[in-house]
Amino acid sequence: MVRYSDELIDEIRNSNDIVDIISQYVVLKRSGRNFFGLCPFHKEKSPSFSVSPDKQIFHCFGCGVGGDIFRFLGKIEGIEFRETIEILAEKAGIILPTLDDSKENRIQELKSKVYEINLIAAEFYHKRLYQPISKIAQDYIKKRKLDNNTLKTFLIGYAGNFDELYQELKKHGFTEEEILASSLVNKSDNGKFIDRFRKRLMFPIKDVRDRIIAFGGRVLDDSKPKYINSPENLVYSKGRNLYGLNVAKQSKQNKIIIVEGYMDAISLYQRGIDNVVASLGTALTESQGRILRKYASEIIIGYDSDSAGQAATMRGLEILQNLGYDIRILQLEGAKDPDEFVIKYGTGRFNLYVDQSISLVEFKVKMLKKNLNLEIANDKIKFLNEVANILSKINNEIEREIYIEKIAIEHNISKEAIYSQINKLIYKNNIGSKILERPRINIIKTKEGKEQITEAVIKRENLLIYLLLNYKLEAYEKLKNQISPDYIRFEKNKKIIEKLYEEFKKGNSNNVLDLFKDEEIINHLTYILAYDFEITDYKKAIEDILSIYKKENMIKEKNNIIERLEDLNITDEERADLEKNLSVLIIELSRLK
Repeated sequence: MVRYSDELIDEIRNSNDIVDIISQYVVLKRSGRNFFGLCPFHKEKSPSFSVSPDKQIFHCFGCGVGGDIFRFLGKIEGIEFRETIEILAEKAGIILPTLDDSKENRIQELKSKVYEINLIAAEFYHKRLYQPISKIAQDYIKKRKLDNNTLKTFLIGYAGNFDELYQELKKHGFTEEEILASSLVNKSDNGKFIDRFRKRLMFPIKDVRDRIIAFGGRVLDDSKPKYINSPENLVYSKGRNLYGLNVAKQSKQNKIIIVEGYMDAISLYQRGIDNVVASLGTALTESQGRILRKYASEIIIGYDSDSAGQAATMRGLEILQNLGYDIRILQLEGAKDPDEFVIKYGTGRFNLYVDQSISLVEFKVKMLKKNLNLEIANDKIKFLNEVANILSKINNEIEREIYIEKIAIEHNISKEAIYSQINKLIYKNNIGSKILERPRINIIKTKEGKEQITEAVIKRENLLIYLLLNYKLEAYEKLKNQISPDYIRFEKNKKIIEKLYEEFKKGNSNNVLDLFKDEEIINHLTYILAYDFEITDYKKAIEDILSIYKKENMIKEKNNIIERLEDLNITDEERADLEKNLSVLIIELSRLK
């Protein structure tokens, strides 16, 4: 029996949308970021079955069942995991390897060879960059102010003439079939082999597993096209990868900046901005958006300021919005792109603009105003109607209120007029359907052994896990040395935190549900992931958690000291030390209140 690789399982998971699959079995209606419906696994009258498109999980707040797309299909159809893999792979058009299918096995072998070829090609191009015959490339590198560390981090190189790479690959013993499968070499009608990339600065493209999957090449003169990229092949799909994500995923920040070009990403990285990726010259896809979700919850779009860049921004925004991201749009002034800006003005000023990035609503309003003259009555009416349409889609009433206030003041329009138009749109969109409310969640007190665990303790521990899952490395770095798994009182939470600490220590950030086999733990995890902790400032939430545990530990220590002071057998010196420590603790505890 073939064991499917983690990579293949991830590819199948990312190629299917959990909302689409579950919608085939359950009538779902959107409520905020999630979808709700009647649970298919128990009888209920009010919908408590939640599906999260951005986290790609489901959870029923009624019966407690939860999981990912594989678990839902397995449970609803009553089939084994292997069969769910086969069904979802077929839906996504992904061919599974088999033991008795020599053709498919050959494809897997060929993939492995292409990865080898790509690595050898990247090293070949990189070494060539430092040779005297590559002076034109060296001059360009100096002009763009790229240092040697950056060149090596991104393995930037230079492609030579005619068939130099082909000859190099033949020396390594690769067959013509393997070389052609890499898309690095073309075969002409007369049977001659010629390198795809010639006289171009080379940018190897890596996947999140740090494997080279493709290349981008830039001309250094006025030739056209300016850039060419590897075509899609056995190992490369441009809509499922992002340039630089293999580097950006290591950033400790919980946000990622998306730029258009390789040079934007590389230039920013060199200047200390390590959370940046490029979208490989294509409009942002849903698959790319889902991949990013593993590494960040806030996305900043930093596309070029020209009209094409702004159009690409709008397409990307719609995709990211549907996936539930906190979206911001970078508004640079005095430069056409991030690369030019950071070279001209420096990292500090760039970061200032990042911090001042505007929201999706603000960006849409700004773009709307560009095409209208608000001094003209008809344009102002059109503006009001479009703004009302934008604001009617905001689910958070406080957020909507803030924007209404701001727009009314800036454009001398009464708040009442904006409210009236928004309410008409909301009413129109909701006729004939009941707006789903988020179900209230009751946490039942649980006994672990003899100890009674309160709701507050369980909720706090759940929040701790939520922070680790959503803000991964940043939360882990702050929490690991302060909150030991031994402090966790609810057994399921203790097992989860022990496992998360273990995986984060290794540098792993795999799908959390894949780390556990216990059905109860998986259900509990999906409950935590689906629950709304109403966090507005995650950094403050982390600090609050640390403060609570610090206070609890100090209270325990205080009680231990008081207990020891009741011992009549301790010496006067020991008693004095204990009383001194007790005084210090009491003072520190009073400061924490």
